[in-house]
Amino acid sequence: MGSVCIQIVEGNPHLRSLLGWHLQQVGYGVHQAADLQQAREVFLNRQPNLVILDSELPDGDGLDFCRWLQQHQQSLILMLSARNTEADIVAGLRAGADDYLTKPFGMQEFLARVEALIRRTRTVSAPAYLDYGDLKIDLIHRRVRLKNDLIDLTPQEFSLLYVLAQASGAALTRSELLRKAWPDEIDNHRTVDTHVLSLRKKIEVDPRQPSLIQTVRNVGYRFNVETVNPDSANNYANQKLNRKRPSVQSLSQAAES
Repeated sequence: MGSVCIQIVEGNPHLRSLLGWHLQQVGYGVHQAADLQQAREVFLNRQPNLVILDSELPDGDGLDFCRWLQQHQQSLILMLSARNTEADIVAGLRAGADDYLTKPFGMQEFLARVEALIRRTRTVSAPAYLDYGDLKIDLIHRRVRLKNDLIDLTPQEFSLLYVLAQASGAALTRSELLRKAWPDEIDNHRTVDTHVLSLRKKIEVDPRQPSLIQTVRNVGYRFNVETVNPDSANNYANQKLNRKRPSVQSLSQAAES
């Protein structure tokens, strides 16, 4: 179970520590967060298999973070809550929780629910990477490679590329990209344009005439899957790499001049 990563987001430090200790005793890798800000950082850096989420946190509502996690679609969620009415449980499940456990609870029941959810991650596991020929998007380590060359992307650029690629060629509006890639920037549409421009400079053969991330007039942007399918990816990657280095002929011409 050492390969299973669990994130605990719990405002009560004593309960957080107790849950973490018990999970570690049965072999899980555990990362803890005390509030929403910390929780987002841990999630993006660790990409846990399961998030154990308190519904009430010091800096906000756990339901909001649950919805944020749902947009990333990579982790199962076990919500812990002192709210125990039917309406509360329904609200938690509708926000995206895969299971809901009311406080107080017994440790054996908690561990059994965790084990049941982990079995689901083994049965239906998310892909480790998206493969578009020579362009590979590593979802675990949040890295992008083009013909085995590591492309240095910021976390924001990676999120943007991931969301575009997941759309399978469909055009996404700026509002959709903001909501899915960076929920905290939902009121700033210029964020999308700025990061698209930066991303194009890093992965396009010619950023001035982009073929990978295309602008769709009066809509937004789309990821051109035709450009990076297995038949054309090799040619695309070679063009991109050739832009980084002068040809032998151009070097000899420079030497003669």
